[in-house]
Amino acid sequence: MSFSKKDRKVQSKSGRSFHEPRDGVPFAEAIAEALKTEFGGTPSARKTVSQLTRSNERAVRNWFDGKNGPSGENLVILMRHSDLVLRTMLTLADRHDLVVAVGLAVLRRQLVEAVAAIDGLPPQPS
Repeated sequence: MSFSKKDRKVQSKSGRSFHEPRDGVPFAEAIAEALKTEFGGTPSARKTVSQLTRSNERAVRNWFDGKNGPSGENLVILMRHSDLVLRTMLTLADRHDLVVAVGLAVLRRQLVEAVAAIDGLPPQPS
């Protein structure tokens, strides 16, 4: 079998990205760092993420290793369950105003939980 004369002559170099982000951190690496920080780097954390997204554990391992990034659908699921992944995506999109808003929402939720914990304590004798 002979090759067609219309084959492309120049091949892309493997491992090179056409679109580098402004801050220099590739998408897959940024998501990997957020996943490790939020869920931990253990196999059980990978299994948890795999169950959340209903994805193959090998794919999730590649996300944690920064080899590949999650698909759009899985990324939405991760942002739903992880404030850090959400903030990472907003930072990559240069939406720093929304990063601050998400941070305030997280602080508010933590404050409400702290007040509920204080209210749940038994009364102290005077």
